[in-house]
Amino acid sequence: MKRFAGLSDVLSLRRQASFIALIVLTVLSSFMSPYFLKLQNLVNIVRQVSYTGIIGLGMTFVIISAGIDLSVGSVLAFTGAVVILTMNALLPMLQSEVLVLALGIIAGVSVGACAGAFNGLMITRGRIAPFIVTLGTMAIFRSLTLYIGDAGEIQSRNALYGSFGMGSVLGIPVPVIVFLGIALVLHLVLNNTRYGRYLCAVGSNQRVALFSAIDVDRIRFYAYTLTGALVGVSAVLLGSRFNAVSTSNMGLAFELDAIAAVIIGGTAMSGGRGTIWGTVWGGLILGIINNMMNMVGVSPYLQGTVKGLVIIVAVYVQRQKQ
Repeated sequence: MKRFAGLSDVLSLRRQASFIALIVLTVLSSFMSPYFLKLQNLVNIVRQVSYTGIIGLGMTFVIISAGIDLSVGSVLAFTGAVVILTMNALLPMLQSEVLVLALGIIAGVSVGACAGAFNGLMITRGRIAPFIVTLGTMAIFRSLTLYIGDAGEIQSRNALYGSFGMGSVLGIPVPVIVFLGIALVLHLVLNNTRYGRYLCAVGSNQRVALFSAIDVDRIRFYAYTLTGALVGVSAVLLGSRFNAVSTSNMGLAFELDAIAAVIIGGTAMSGGRGTIWGTVWGGLILGIINNMMNMVGVSPYLQGTVKGLVIIVAVYVQRQKQ
C-alpha cells in the first residue's frame, strides 16, 4: 500500500507540475525585480493574460480532440472589426449606447462562433486536416479584416464600449472576471458531462470512439465552434480596451500564445487528456515570463525566441513522461 501511495504522490505532482512551476517562477521573479510583486503590476499581468487565456480555454478543447486551430488570431481581428462597425452603424438608429453595446457583443460572439463552425465543418465534413483548414482561414480572415478596415484603424463611436473594457468589479478587471468565469464553466463541462468524456475519448482514439457509438464529427465540430465563440468574447474585450481595432496588428501571434498556454498547462498535443486549470496556470506562466522579459530589458525581437523555446521544452517534457 505504501508503494502505491508513493506512486500516487508522484502522479499528483505531475498533474500539478504547471501550478508548481508557476509558484517557482513567481518567487524567482520577485527576487529579480522589486517591482514584480506590486499590486498594479500583478493586475496588469492577469489582465494581459486574460485575452489570450480565454482563447486558450477553447483551444484546450480543440487540442484534447487531437486538433489544432491556427486561425484564432485572424478571427479575433476580423470579429473585433465587425463588432465596432456594427456598433457604429446601429448607434445613429437606436440612440442607446447600452443597447448598441449589447448588440455589438452578440454580433462578436456570433461571428466568432460562425468562423469556428466553418473550421469545424471543413474538418469534419470536408475531411481536410485541421492544420490545413485553419492555416487557410488564418489567411482568409486577416485578408477580410484588412479589406473592411482599409488596412487602417477602426474607431468606435460608442463611448460606453471603452469604459466596458477598462472597467473593474471590486478592483478586479472585467476581462479577468470573464476569463475565470469561463474557466470554471468549461472545467465543469470537461469533467462532469458526457460531452467532456466523449471529447477525451475522441482525442485518445477516434476509431475506438466511433466503434463505441460516439458521434466523432459532432464532438469535434462543437469544439471548434466553442473556440470561435470564445475568440469572439476575447475580441469584444480587447477591442473595448482600446476602443478601436488595428486591422493589421490585432491578434498577431495570439495563436502561438494560446497554444503555448495549453501545452505548458499539461494538455497532450496528441489529444485525449488535458485540464482547464492547467491552461490557466500555463497562461499565467507565459504572462510572468513576458513581464520579466520587459522588466529586465530583453529585446522585443527576442521574446518570440523565448516563447518558442518554452513550447519546445514543454513538448519535450511531455514526450519523456509518455
